[in-house]
Amino acid sequence: MRIAAIALTFLVSAGIIGVTAARAVGRVGVHQGYKPEQPIAFSHRIHAGDAHVPCLYCHYGATRSRHAGIPPASVCMNCHTLLTKQTEEIEKLREAVQQRRPIAWIKVHNLPDFVHFDHSRHLVARLSCRDCHGAIEQMDRVAQQSPLTMGWCLQCHEHRGPKEPNGKTDCSRCHY
Repeated sequence: MRIAAIALTFLVSAGIIGVTAARAVGRVGVHQGYKPEQPIAFSHRIHAGDAHVPCLYCHYGATRSRHAGIPPASVCMNCHTLLTKQTEEIEKLREAVQQRRPIAWIKVHNLPDFVHFDHSRHLVARLSCRDCHGAIEQMDRVAQQSPLTMGWCLQCHEHRGPKEPNGKTDCSRCHY
């Protein structure tokens, strides 16, 4: 009887630990809500929202690369050399450009190293930036809106594509 009680206790404990570990592993790399302070307080609300600058004007790499990329400061200066309004943040930008010093932006949307994501494929499939990144045009400071988990991606693939056989279940499409 005593051995049965010990065995039962062990099995229950192992089950609890297993469930807890599975939940933790399922959330690896999930940074939903992550909203780091950037070296320059760049407002997507002002640029993409109020000024209607298209995402792909700045993040032009997304159309032909797996990475959308953070634009170089020279892209910012295309407009800011013409504008008369000056702020402390614009002055930080201007100073970085004059010193040829890259701005140390903090990446907001991170995927685990074993995941391959290609922005250009998703743009060809006619997904909008908003589908994954949320209402960026309303954000003063960008926050990760979507969980970017495997389950979240699979749910999208289930509803929207790819259409070829095994396109939704071929692990090597997304994993190295």
